Amino acid sequence: MEEVINRAVQLARSYLRNSYSPYSGVKVAAVAITSNGEMYPGVNVENSSYGLTVCAERIAIFRAVTEGYRRIKAVVVTSNHDEIYPCGACLQVMAEFNVEEVYVDSRNGVKRFRLSELLPRPFSLGAQ
Repeated sequence: MEEVINRAVQLARSYLRNSYSPYSGVKVAAVAITSNGEMYPGVNVENSSYGLTVCAERIAIFRAVTEGYRRIKAVVVTSNHDEIYPCGACLQVMAEFNVEEVYVDSRNGVKRFRLSELLPRPFSLGAQ
């Protein structure tokens, strides 16, 4: 899995330039990794109506879902700022699609978290 994560980190870093973040200047890229190793990148897309902004993590996951995947094994997140962590909305989406691990790429290396560490009690209606 380490090789897959390293490839995903490099892919996420390569997508940072595609971030649309003219308001905050915070560029974020993420890669959703499916159980069979497929990778789906995404970037944050800001909007002048701030509530319409969408995070990189959700875009990456939604791309994988669009391709038919319902179980995302891991998500890698990188940014032009140090240690950007997924927001609550992104963590909840990760819980919906059974993400097991979240990797945060920072200046000090890549940190690995179990989703349950970042979101110990996700909301659930029990649909699977």
